Amino acid sequence: MLSPLSFQSGPAAPSAIHIIHENDAWVEPLRAALEARSLPYREWFIDDLALDLGAVPPEGVFYNRMSASAHTRDHRYAWEATRGLMSWLQAHGRRVVNNRTATGLEVSKVEQTIALQAHGLSVPRSVAATGAKGLREAAAQWGGPFILKPNRGGKGTGVSLIRNEDELEQVIATFDTYTLDGTVILQEYVRPADGRVLRLEFVGGAHVYTVSIDAGGGFELCPADGCQVGNAYCPADGRAQFEVLVDHHPEELARCKAFLKASGMEVAAMEASPDETGRLRFYDVNINTNYNAAAEERAGVEQTGMGAIADFLGREWKALEARQARHQRIAS
Repeated sequence: MLSPLSFQSGPAAPSAIHIIHENDAWVEPLRAALEARSLPYREWFIDDLALDLGAVPPEGVFYNRMSASAHTRDHRYAWEATRGLMSWLQAHGRRVVNNRTATGLEVSKVEQTIALQAHGLSVPRSVAATGAKGLREAAAQWGGPFILKPNRGGKGTGVSLIRNEDELEQVIATFDTYTLDGTVILQEYVRPADGRVLRLEFVGGAHVYTVSIDAGGGFELCPADGCQVGNAYCPADGRAQFEVLVDHHPEELARCKAFLKASGMEVAAMEASPDETGRLRFYDVNINTNYNAAAEERAGVEQTGMGAIADFLGREWKALEARQARHQRIAS
């Protein structure tokens, strides 16, 4: 793996697909997909970082897979480092997939909710509270159970159903560690009619497929193979926790695509709970999207999620190479 320090000096590195991440296990399926297509790639593992701001980035396509949950893997400042890295890359005109705007929305449920509503997408009733006193005051005005989540989470970390004052006080007692930025979201709990929520997967502006997820086991619903526990999960209805819906085309699809385009989110997942009318109520967006290989195999999908990403990155890299070749011909 490489770091930006590798490019402080010396001969120019050859153009490639650059993968920015902080979780080695989550990149394994993407490596396999890129190698199967003979696409050149490099990895930038971002944790602690010393970035020469006077250096020039290498050529290529940069794919940002930084996760909002990096802090749960002892990479406390990985996201903050990535925010500066995105600015550096974009200042030099590099092609960035999931850019700085997307990075900002990834770690702010407040800004996600505002942006979703601005694009005509329905969200559960939501209240942002900053500080333990603000949380207690917002809870007192809510008048019933609610979902509580950190403004910056990832993988469903910290998401809880608060039903009474004792449960609220347990969170308040650990408030400084519960939230990284001092802000939390109180949100209406939209109970899905069949106990399953939906995760719409998008790559390069296209809807790849939707995943139906059994939410009965809690709110940590990461679909990555490395997050699964094999046969330990056995829902009562006999259905798998993750089911791929290849032909799912909700009426909100066009608005979802418009939201993602405006947000710089080119590879992303949008999570929603269908209400009693079937309307999708969106409650989370992730740019570090993962896929469940077992669910894809059961569904017999022609295009896997990681395959779609590899194809998209390959097209973007080849298009960049072609443009640069044209410019060189003109210059000569």
